[in-house]
Amino acid sequence: MDEIAKPVVTERPAAAAPKGPALAVLPRPPYRPMTWRKLEDKLVQGFSVLALALAVGVMLWILCTILVRGSAALSWDFLTTLSAPHGFVGGIGNALLGTLLITLFAALIAVPPAICAGIWLAEFGKKSRLADALRFSANVMMGMPSIVVGLFVYMILVVPMGASSGLAGSVALAILMFPVVMRTTEDMLMMVPDTLRESGLALGFTRCRVTLQIICRAARNGMVTGVLLAIARVSGETAPLLFTAQFKDDWPSTFFTGPTANIPVLINNYGMSSFEDLQRAGWGASLVIAALVLAINVIARVAFRDKKN
Repeated sequence: MDEIAKPVVTERPAAAAPKGPALAVLPRPPYRPMTWRKLEDKLVQGFSVLALALAVGVMLWILCTILVRGSAALSWDFLTTLSAPHGFVGGIGNALLGTLLITLFAALIAVPPAICAGIWLAEFGKKSRLADALRFSANVMMGMPSIVVGLFVYMILVVPMGASSGLAGSVALAILMFPVVMRTTEDMLMMVPDTLRESGLALGFTRCRVTLQIICRAARNGMVTGVLLAIARVSGETAPLLFTAQFKDDWPSTFFTGPTANIPVLINNYGMSSFEDLQRAGWGASLVIAALVLAINVIARVAFRDKKN
C-alpha cells in the first residue's frame, strides 16, 4: 500500500527586526521620600502667599497714605476752582478739566487706528512678515519709557509750534496707548472660535462683513475693556506731559496753542514744593487721580466681564 503523502510544512523565516536607532533606556529617577515632597510643596506655597501679601500690602499702604493725606484737602471748592500759587486759596478744577481733555483727545487719536490694526493682525495679516514686524514693534513700544515718548513729541510738535500745548500731550499719550489697544484687540479677536468665521462665510457673507458684524461683536467686551485699561494706564503719566503740555494756572482755553493744566504735572510741581498748603493740594490731587484710575479699572472689570450662566 502506497504511503499517504504528507503535506510539506515549510517554516517561515523570522521577521526581520526593524531597522533604525534603538530606543534609549532612560535611567530611573532617584527616589524622593514623600516627606521631602510635601516640604517642597509647603515652601512654594508659603513663598507664593508671602509674595502676594507683600504686593497687596504695599498697594494698600500707598492707597491708605493717599487717602489719609488727601482727604483733608477735598472739598467742592477744591474740585471746581482754579489752581493758585502759594499764599492764595486754590483748587484743581482747571487741572482736572485739562486732564480729561488731554486723555479724551489721546483716545480719539489712538483708539480707532489701533483697533483697525488689531483687526488686520488677527483676521487678515496673521502670519505675514508685516504682521510679525508690527507685533515686534508694538512689544518694543509697550516697554519704552514714557519720558522718551515725551521727548520725541517735544521735538516733532512743541519745537516746530514754538509752544507747549495740550494737543501735544494728547499725541504723546496716544503713542503710549496705541500698542496696548492694538495687542489687546488682536488677542480678543484670536480668542473667538473659528467656527463663527466658517459659519458666516458659509452663509455667503463677505470676509469683511463676517469680521465686523460677527467676530468683532463677539469680542466687543474684551475690546472695550482693553481700551478702558489703556486709558487708565496713560491718565496718570507725568513724564510725557512735562515736555508737552506743561502747566498753567488757568482754564484750558489754549488747549491747541498753549500750556494746559493737568493733574500729573500739578502733583509733580506741588509735591516738590516746600510750602505746606501746596503739598496738601498735591495730596488731594493724588487722591482724585487715584480714584479716577481705580474707578475706570473697576468699571472695565465689572461692567464688561463675561456673564456665565
